[in-house]
Amino acid sequence: MASSNCFILAFFVALAFASINEGLAARNLLQLPTLPPLPSVPGMPQQPTLPTLPKPTLPPLPKPTLPPLPNPTTIPSNPKIPTLPPFPSIPSIPNIPSTIPSIPFFSPPPSTKSP
Repeated sequence: MASSNCFILAFFVALAFASINEGLAARNLLQLPTLPPLPSVPGMPQQPTLPTLPKPTLPPLPKPTLPPLPNPTTIPSNPKIPTLPPFPSIPSIPNIPSTIPSIPFFSPPPSTKSP
């Protein structure tokens, strides 16, 4: 990652030094004295005119005929959607007890007497 950053930095430094020379060259060009006008160049010979091409006669295109629009009385009505039976009832969720039952502990064994 660091090598790419160094490469990018080196690229920008090289670009900065390259633009210095261009700026100095442009400044030198602006400081030149006015040059004498260029000699006139003889004109180009006149181009011959292109002959006009005859236009072909095309037969007329047939007019498109559209079918007549239907009357609103002939448009079929939307089909009736049958009514659905009611959903079955959802069974109730059993209650989870919120108290934790106590775990019975046995009494400790009697201690033995050591001699």
